Amino acid sequence: MQIVEAVRWAPGGDAVRIVDQRRLPAELVERDLRTADEVVDAIRTLAVRGAPAIGVAGAMGLVASALPHAGEGACDFGVRLARHAAAIRAARPTAVNLPWAIDRMMARAAECASSGAAPRATLEALRAEATAILEEDRAMCRRIGEHGLPLVRDGARVLTHCNAGALATAGMGTALAPVYCAAAAGRRVEVYADETRPLLQGSRLTAWELARAGIPVTVLADSMAAALMREGRVDLCLVGADRIAANGDVANKVGTYALAVLARHHGVPFYVAAPASTFDPATPTGEAIEIEQRAPEEVTRGFGPPTAPESPLVRVHNPAFDVTPAALVTAFVTDRGIVRAPFAHSLSGGMRNENRLRAE
Repeated sequence: MQIVEAVRWAPGGDAVRIVDQRRLPAELVERDLRTADEVVDAIRTLAVRGAPAIGVAGAMGLVASALPHAGEGACDFGVRLARHAAAIRAARPTAVNLPWAIDRMMARAAECASSGAAPRATLEALRAEATAILEEDRAMCRRIGEHGLPLVRDGARVLTHCNAGALATAGMGTALAPVYCAAAAGRRVEVYADETRPLLQGSRLTAWELARAGIPVTVLADSMAAALMREGRVDLCLVGADRIAANGDVANKVGTYALAVLARHHGVPFYVAAPASTFDPATPTGEAIEIEQRAPEEVTRGFGPPTAPESPLVRVHNPAFDVTPAALVTAFVTDRGIVRAPFAHSLSGGMRNENRLRAE
C-alpha cells in the first residue's frame, strides 16, 4: 500500500515538509515551512490539518523557525523562541495536540536554559524532542491500527467522517489505521466516506488517500448516511478526534455528533480512534471545549462560485467542530488499547497515566 507522508523533515533538516492539503485531490504538492509565520499560516489555512499532524508540524516548525537565530545570545534566543512558540500554539484553538506538543517542546527548552545550555545546544535538544514526537506519532498510529484490527472483520463496511487517515497524522492515521491494518492482513474492507461539508475533507482527502492505497471507497453526501445505515449497509463507524474531555465527550469535525446519533438509532457501533495526546484531563466535559469558528466564505464560496446569496440578511454559522457526548461512543480505540464505558472512570487522570487506563 502507498500511504502518504503528510509531515516530515525536509532534506537537510532545515524545514518541515508538508503535503499541502488545500491542493488535493487535483495535485500532490509539498511545501517546506521555515518560519513561524509559515507554520502558523499552514495550520490556520488547513494546508496541514488533523490534530496529530498539526501537533507534529508545530513542534518541528518551532525548531525550523529558530534555526536562523542560533547565533543570538541566550536571553534574546529564549525570548524569540517563546514568541514563536506562543504564535504557533495559538494557530488553532480546538485540537489539544498542538498546545500539548508546543508545551512539551518549551518544557525541554526550559530544561536546557536551567542548565545554561547555549542556543545551538538547545536547538539540538529541541530537534531531538521534535523528532521524538514525530516518531512517537508514527508508532502511535501503528498501535491504534493493531488494537482496532479486531473491529474490522473480513468484508467490513466502515463509515467515516472527515479525514483521520495518514493526511491527518505523521503515520497511517487514527480512524483509518485499523482499515489499513485490515487491508494489509488480507481482509476485504470497504469504506464509506462522508463528503464532510463545507470543505469536503472526506471526498477530497479520505477518498484520495484510500484510493492511492488501493482500498475501495464510496463518497456520499453527509445527509445520505442515515439512509445508508437504515439499509443495513454499515457495520461500524470509525472517526477521529481533536480533543477528548475527561468524561469522554469528543470534539471532532462538525457533523460527527449527527453521525453518532444516527449510529445509536440504527444500532451501529460508533468508535472514536485517538492517541493519548488527544485526551485532555484538564477539560472536564465537552462544554468546556473551545469550538473554532471559521470564515463564512468556507460555506458561501468554498470552491469557487457563490453558493449562498450575498446579502446582509444572509448570515453564516460555520463552527469547525461539534461535541459528541460520551454516551454515544461505543469505545475509544487508542494506542494503549480499546477503552469502553464507564469513561469517567476509565479516563480519570488522563490517558497519560497508563496505570489508570482500563484498556482491553
